[in-house]
Amino acid sequence: MSAFSDADHAHMTRALELAARGLDTATPNPRVGCVLVKDGMAIGEGFHARAGLPHAEINALVDVKSRGHDPRGATAFVTLEPCNHEGRTPPCTDALVAAGIRRVVAAMADPNPEARHGTDRLREAGIAVEVGLMEREARELNAGFISRKTRGRPWVRLKVAASLDGRTALSSGESQWITGEAARADGHRFRARACAIMTGVGTVLADDPQLTVRDVANARQPLRVIVDRHAETPPAARVLAGGHALIATAGNANAAWPPGVTTVALPDADGRVDLVALLRALAKREINEVHVEAGAGLNGALLSAALVDELLLYLAPCVIGDPARGIAAIPGGLAQLADRISLEIHDVARIGGDLRVIAFIATKGD
Repeated sequence: MSAFSDADHAHMTRALELAARGLDTATPNPRVGCVLVKDGMAIGEGFHARAGLPHAEINALVDVKSRGHDPRGATAFVTLEPCNHEGRTPPCTDALVAAGIRRVVAAMADPNPEARHGTDRLREAGIAVEVGLMEREARELNAGFISRKTRGRPWVRLKVAASLDGRTALSSGESQWITGEAARADGHRFRARACAIMTGVGTVLADDPQLTVRDVANARQPLRVIVDRHAETPPAARVLAGGHALIATAGNANAAWPPGVTTVALPDADGRVDLVALLRALAKREINEVHVEAGAGLNGALLSAALVDELLLYLAPCVIGDPARGIAAIPGGLAQLADRISLEIHDVARIGGDLRVIAFIATKGD
């Protein structure tokens, strides 16, 4: 890999900022940004806003034209390898070649087998291509898309709001509110970027949540997914209001559930909902990111099955104390320390009066 200049880093940083504008809307497509640079000056920029609309590279070329510049000889900084296939839109590689782009710098290769090899097409056309600038940042931005294309399942983010001693509620079930208003709004921002919000039937019965994005501006509502082994979700539950919900059972559905609610029966060998099969089914529905807000049972099942990729933990400056008086975020305990789940701390921040910790599940060998 060639040594990238400070200017290269600055332009790719801008491309990543542009890509993030599609954080809540680009799904099921990846979030992509592009900056076109000529003679050291940015002459056009764009991002991908929504599936079916032009990709970032096309929008950047349109922007160049609107500014009265000539793209011939320019460098394209793009956060993802330009696509080389006819999907909902034409190949971006053809547009870059036709525009006379001289150099393309991509943050990462495209994980989509249908769209990859764009760099080969560009090189065949005589365009200099370099890949790998700020790849880590680009991969984090599109962790869900990458997961769906390479593992056949979405990226799973598990959100927990707890006291400093790890309690999510009192033994009575009272939990509103452990964390403050700012933390709750921040949690809604993570809801907004997800394609689906998942919970268990226990949470539905105890709290009757809506599982919608409300505290922040949003252009769409994620699919609401309920893991409900015995089809116990009440037909009048708020999570089912308006449809756009999916209930995964281990057997029959409830005929009284409202129209617009999708049901899937995915029993495992023990008569529970097969969580691996559920995630695969969601991937087939082009779900990139699943945001989990559930109780200890579903949290523990997902963690035990190694299906959680990221923890989003909000810690309130309070202590509930006696374990008998509080509910833990994760049930049970370890027989030996070697069985612990290792984490990679990605970010720690103050959100209002609370502490937010973002951690990735460490891969084996870390």
